Amino acid sequence: MRPRKFGIRVNEPGATDGLTLYSPLWRPKTYLINVEGEVVHEWDLPGNPGGYARLLPNGNLFYASATEGGPPFKGGASGGLMREVDWDGNVIMEYKDDWQHHDCWRLESGNILYASWEKMPEEAARRVQGGVPGTELPEGMVNDLFREVTPDGETVWEWHTYEMEIEKYPIHPLAARRVWAWMNTCCPLDNGDVLISLRQINTIAIIDRQTQKIRWERRDDLWGGQHDCQMLENGNIMLFANGMNTTAPHVHSFITEFNPDTNETVWEYRDDPVTYFYSHHISGAERLWSGNTLICEGSFGRIFEVTPEGKIVWEFINPHFDLMFSGDTVNWVFRAFRYASDSPEIGGRV
Repeated sequence: MRPRKFGIRVNEPGATDGLTLYSPLWRPKTYLINVEGEVVHEWDLPGNPGGYARLLPNGNLFYASATEGGPPFKGGASGGLMREVDWDGNVIMEYKDDWQHHDCWRLESGNILYASWEKMPEEAARRVQGGVPGTELPEGMVNDLFREVTPDGETVWEWHTYEMEIEKYPIHPLAARRVWAWMNTCCPLDNGDVLISLRQINTIAIIDRQTQKIRWERRDDLWGGQHDCQMLENGNIMLFANGMNTTAPHVHSFITEFNPDTNETVWEYRDDPVTYFYSHHISGAERLWSGNTLICEGSFGRIFEVTPEGKIVWEFINPHFDLMFSGDTVNWVFRAFRYASDSPEIGGRV
């Protein structure tokens, strides 16, 4: 077992100055900390986070919290109530969809883009390959979609995973057959398209807004249930490869950046030894303006920053442990975000 020291563990020259935002799962709070690990601001939220919170360019906080409704199973990133609140926690806007989960965005237009579940049509469910037989829900399988809505709740457009060629994407043999295909990211691109991550089938894809079809995709079973795929400013794609249930000789996670035109790997981060870095679920990474990368190793509540050469220059471990629905006490953090002190998101408030 790794030695544990909570709070700030590393803060060395070369770390990117700024403020880090994180939301412990199962705790109705979001914290903003400085590089010394000190809390400079916190938000009290109604209900546990359904994933994570982001700061908007206007300085408000956008997040989803868990609701009582939704699908007939519990998940660590189940949301439902999406809210924008100001610096003091006053509600500016809210939209509710009990089946919302994992990812949600407040777009520049004011619209909301989010991932959701829905009951899968029986005809489509019969086409799902793989998974552990007999693990379907009594109510039938569930599939994913993403949806863009106006603040008033009018649907602008949506896309459903059952629209894919389902037979081409079998579920991992060790995975339950309750969900196909477990969307944990729906990242809006500058041209209006959406980059999605489908964990159960180790696939990421770009959905064309105009045709509402897949215009690019990549599957790699060594990603092992990836999270947080994103398009970088240089046009490359970066993601957190969880590394669960793969054929790798040693179980580990890694960060990979690759060129989507050639699938050539441009940059990777792995620990040394590789087994020292592993989160089988949640987690993410963010490329900072300094060129460093902020990584969230969610299962350990560990947030750390590495240089392009892989040196750890900043590290913080969430000190807050809370009871989750399974009865376990955890300090999980889904994702974390770094903001420059002079950024619009901070706006001189601290």
